[in-house]
Amino acid sequence: MIFYFSGCGNSKHVAETIAAGLNDTLVFIPDAVRENRYEYELAEGERLGFVFPVYSWAPPKLVLDFVEKMTVKVGPSTGSGTLPYTYFACTCGDNCGHTEKVFRKAVEDIGWSLSACFSVQMPETYIGMAGFKLDTEKNAQLKIERADGVLTRNIPRLLNKECFSEIVKGSLPWLKTYLVNPGFNSYATDDKKYISTDKCISCGKCVEVCPLQNVTLEDGHPKWNGNCTMCMACYHHCPVNAIQYGKGTVGKGQYYFKG
Repeated sequence: MIFYFSGCGNSKHVAETIAAGLNDTLVFIPDAVRENRYEYELAEGERLGFVFPVYSWAPPKLVLDFVEKMTVKVGPSTGSGTLPYTYFACTCGDNCGHTEKVFRKAVEDIGWSLSACFSVQMPETYIGMAGFKLDTEKNAQLKIERADGVLTRNIPRLLNKECFSEIVKGSLPWLKTYLVNPGFNSYATDDKKYISTDKCISCGKCVEVCPLQNVTLEDGHPKWNGNCTMCMACYHHCPVNAIQYGKGTVGKGQYYFKG
């Protein structure tokens, strides 16, 4: 069973590719949260997987909160106290900081152990602040091609239940994960900066793609309702680029995984 979160499609692509390679089932974390589904049962020998994007050099708070509330029962024939083979794959634009350390602690806090993890570089999606920009079309395509190679290499390792860690930490990982990330979670996920310009055509695409169902239409224009994880799906999927996040996104273009 694979639990995943994705806003602009990068992590969804990774999750679907892993699920196909392992002949596994997918659970979309925002759906599970809305439906208050935190209890799961795994068959004997079934793997427990997680796929998510890296947000400011750590797992999204949404994912960590979900893991904290989860209970997983392993099939009765495995014996008392048996832990499943647990892994995660994370997508990032460049590097992940101490994402592995944070997620490992999260699963250990509820009595599990992390067996394997790897990162997959995918095209950038976060452009909400000055200094952040999208990849060029050429670089985005190169990342996707390399990502497929990473998946081709690591899916057999998951299939064989190997223990491994293949995470690109980058420079200053402690600083990024333990100082920058808390600030991001506290101050940079505020959806009050989102606006729709007069280019808006009231198509409702932003409402459709928001994984947290945080966007509604009011008088034909999107309204953000305070439950944002800053996936930026609304911005990137807008067919006329009518959504902006303050001045941070102006003129920066759009991207979402198209397959």
